[in-house]
Amino acid sequence: MKQTVDISNIFPKYLFWDMDFRKLSPQRDKDIIIPRALYATTSDSFEEDIERLESLYTKKEILNHLKNTRELISNEVCELVSKRYHTTPFVRVKKR
Repeated sequence: MKQTVDISNIFPKYLFWDMDFRKLSPQRDKDIIIPRALYATTSDSFEEDIERLESLYTKKEILNHLKNTRELISNEVCELVSKRYHTTPFVRVKKR
């Protein structure tokens, strides 16, 4: 993977509002980039958002970072990802 990929050309800048997105490295910062891209997705934008991620990361990387992030990714997004990758459904937010 190229380290010179400019994340701002792939993802909306507002996803990284609290940091200098120009300094993000796709390889080094995938633990930030993957969850942020999925945090902001909706059922309407999911296809486009996941394809952006897939241009940089493998299915395994996306699933791993989604399952292990501290970001509050919705259960709906987790379901969309598990359906796309034909994996066992999982949730990030437990219902009480």
